[in-house]
Amino acid sequence: MFWTAWVTLAALAVYIWMTINVSRARYRFQVPAPLTDGPQEFLSVMRVQMNTVEQLVVFLPALWLCAWLLGDRYAAAGGALWTLGRILYARAYYRNPADRSLGYGLTVLASLGLMAGAAVGLLMLA
Repeated sequence: MFWTAWVTLAALAVYIWMTINVSRARYRFQVPAPLTDGPQEFLSVMRVQMNTVEQLVVFLPALWLCAWLLGDRYAAAGGALWTLGRILYARAYYRNPADRSLGYGLTVLASLGLMAGAAVGLLMLA
C-alpha cells in the first residue's frame, strides 16, 4: 500500500495548507477565534477548509478500502485525483465561490470511484 500511503500524506498536506490559510485569513481580516463570521474573503477560506473536512470523512475510508480490496495503484490514482480536485476547488473558491464546480466535481468523482473500486474488490472476493 505504498502509493496509497503517499497519496494519504499528500491529501493531509493539502488539508494542513487549507488550515494554515484559515489562520492567515483570521489574522488578515481580524476575525478572532472562536468567531466564524467575517467578510466574504474570510468565509470563503473557512468554507474551503470545512468542506474538505466533510469530504475527508468519505474519502479516507473509501481510499483505504479500495487499496485493500482492489489494489494499491487503483486507490492511489483515485486519491491523486481527489487531492488535485481539492486543490482546484480551493483555488477557485478563494477567487470566486461560484467557480468551484470543477474541483468539487473531481472530488466527488474520485470518492465515488474509490467506493466503486472497493465494491468491485469485495465482489471479486465473493
